[in-house]
Amino acid sequence: MTGDRLLPPGTRILVLGSGRIGHEVNARGVADAFGVASDFVTVRPRKLFELAAPWGPADPADALRPPWPDIAIASGRVTVPYLRAIKSGSRGRTFTVFLQDPRAWRGSIDLIWVPEHDSLRGRNVLTTLTSPHSFGHEALMRARAAVDPRLVSLPRQRVAMVLGGDSGAHRFEAKDIEELVAIARDIVASGRGLMVTPSRRTPAALTQAIHAAIAGHDAFVWDGSGDNPYAQILSHAEAIVVTGDSVNMVGEACATGVPVHVYEPSGGSSKITHFIDGLIAAGAVRRWSGQLQDWHYAPIDATREIAMEAARRYLAHRA
Repeated sequence: MTGDRLLPPGTRILVLGSGRIGHEVNARGVADAFGVASDFVTVRPRKLFELAAPWGPADPADALRPPWPDIAIASGRVTVPYLRAIKSGSRGRTFTVFLQDPRAWRGSIDLIWVPEHDSLRGRNVLTTLTSPHSFGHEALMRARAAVDPRLVSLPRQRVAMVLGGDSGAHRFEAKDIEELVAIARDIVASGRGLMVTPSRRTPAALTQAIHAAIAGHDAFVWDGSGDNPYAQILSHAEAIVVTGDSVNMVGEACATGVPVHVYEPSGGSSKITHFIDGLIAAGAVRRWSGQLQDWHYAPIDATREIAMEAARRYLAHRA
């Protein structure tokens, strides 16, 4: 192994996707951190098999076959039966990694990663403060060097606004939209360049209201056309405002090392509150208090830590 490569050349890695972007961001991030090529397959079980997951079998019509990978990484409950099928088909040779709590067959998976705010613990369980993703130091440096033309004209003092949307725990009510619009308006009024990136869950009313409020100012709002310059937005931000409905988005923001202000929409959950409290204790984030603040901390990125532990256990498994 040389450089940033964590595994021997030729190691075969298979990533199983569930079709949900949040799961796939986690899995792809860890796979990329190994420093070797990987293959990606999205599983699409028929309805009966989907409903039976994670306890039931893999859909025979969607089954994976040899040659078996050296490492299989999965996330999302529908991928659990396929991970088990690979483990069984390879006679235990394939090293299996699952990201988040699989809910079933925990003992048959070689390495399970969960965030620290999750209660799952065990000999095969690894926990970190933030979730894995693809926005490590090198990725952010590459994004910073390749400036998106849509961001070039913005003032040098740039603020990112990363927007989530309704989830099982949070709701974006009218008051949340009003407050987020006011934050955007205050940022552009201060002369800073505002970069807004909504997610797939972001209410259209919120995106439209922010777009209308900052029209004519030095600002960029991604409207869904063309590529989302998310990596460029993160890499060029001197401060970030992120909604607290998404553990992934907050964690990605903390990989930048710039001040991360968390706006918590209506609702909430004890797990996410604990997660945000942990990042506050680490010095990376502060809850939105009405104005941008400045502070310093070392970037937080658990992705490589997870990949290093998976590589260590895989090499021991093969030995």
